[in-house]
Amino acid sequence: MRYADKPTAKVDVLVHAPPDRVWALVSDINVPARFSSEFAGAQWLDAGPCVGAQFKGSNEHPAIGAWETTSVVTRCEPERVFEWAVGDPEYPSAKWRFELAPVDDGVRLTQWCQMGPAPSGLSIAIEAMPEKEERIVTRRLDEFRANMQATVEGIKELAEAAQ
Repeated sequence: MRYADKPTAKVDVLVHAPPDRVWALVSDINVPARFSSEFAGAQWLDAGPCVGAQFKGSNEHPAIGAWETTSVVTRCEPERVFEWAVGDPEYPSAKWRFELAPVDDGVRLTQWCQMGPAPSGLSIAIEAMPEKEERIVTRRLDEFRANMQATVEGIKELAEAAQ
């Protein structure tokens, strides 16, 4: 798997809570920071959440240190989809999305992400070791999945506890 292929990761969980409660959590840009070992938090640069609103996110990783990104909300459909692009929405370094699908006893919450196509911090490692690109991409996707799983499970816990 190569970075240029725009690799993706996806996790999901069943949340036994109403869609509006789950939506309030996924559309709060700081909730994932409570569960992720990498995402440290964000602040709105515009009034959000709504399509076109921007926010600045802070991240930290043991291998590369701390960095900030600016993201733009690209989809915001209450109780259905909250998506943002990191950097230029037309050529992002990553895309992230929460999707809510109603089910009989709650909501199926999915978190999805896509690397690229624009360069990111990962590009530096790939350029330094092009022969290890597949291993670098796979490892990064595994890190994404672990943090995403912790996030959706954390949101599940918060939403179900609020009942």
